[in-house]
Amino acid sequence: MKNMISALWAYRGFVLGSVGREFQSKYRNSLLGAAWTILNPLAMVTVYTVIFSSVMKAKLPGIDDSLAYSIYLCSGVLTWGLFAEITGRGQNVFLEHANLLKKLSFPRLCLPIIVVVNATLNFGIIFGIFLLFLLFTGHLPGWPLLGLIPVLMLQIAFAIGLGTTLGVLNVFFRDVGQFFAIVLQFWFWFTPIVYPVTIIPERFHGLLMFNPMAPVIGAYQTILVNGRWPDWQSLIFAALLSLLLCVLAIRLFRKRSGEMVDEL
Repeated sequence: MKNMISALWAYRGFVLGSVGREFQSKYRNSLLGAAWTILNPLAMVTVYTVIFSSVMKAKLPGIDDSLAYSIYLCSGVLTWGLFAEITGRGQNVFLEHANLLKKLSFPRLCLPIIVVVNATLNFGIIFGIFLLFLLFTGHLPGWPLLGLIPVLMLQIAFAIGLGTTLGVLNVFFRDVGQFFAIVLQFWFWFTPIVYPVTIIPERFHGLLMFNPMAPVIGAYQTILVNGRWPDWQSLIFAALLSLLLCVLAIRLFRKRSGEMVDEL
């Protein structure tokens, strides 16, 4: 592990350079440029707000604030977007950079790190604007806002562990990527993001225990909507699963990294 960290640190210039080039190429020849980072999730939030808040009259139980549901929705949609981007790109990262892997010698784990940094950069832009919105509307939480830091770190660890594991498997079994894309769509709706957990029949609440993203998204919503510290105990399962996935990803990568280039 120590040698791996040292190798990644030695190639930090390669990682940062790749992040910069990818960010620039993403918006090259685009009139709006980085504004698309904001417009895409903004459009999604607007659609869900209109459908669920205006059409279906959805509201949060016990909260009369007219902006509460929009904040609840943004808290879930924006943070889910980070998870989906890391896992979605992570599962294809070795396939997308097949030519680079065949031609250059560098720590292969640099590629998942590049994915995480890029996704976090995009998330930081849109989430920073969201926090400014909360500030100007008087809904910015107090000290509980600091709780976002460990929750974000937990989410990134879970996403990179899962994404890298899927990325290695996808090299050998290409159906993995196609299957996970479908799973991700069902996973989104199985997580209380656009609806409050209270609308789920109580007999199904136990199923949410098997969804590690439910307490993670719930922690964001508790902080940003209610202005309270999250229930840390509810995150224990997600934290243990994140650790397990990260260990599995590293072991699987070490065992199969020599065979990956031949399969690409």
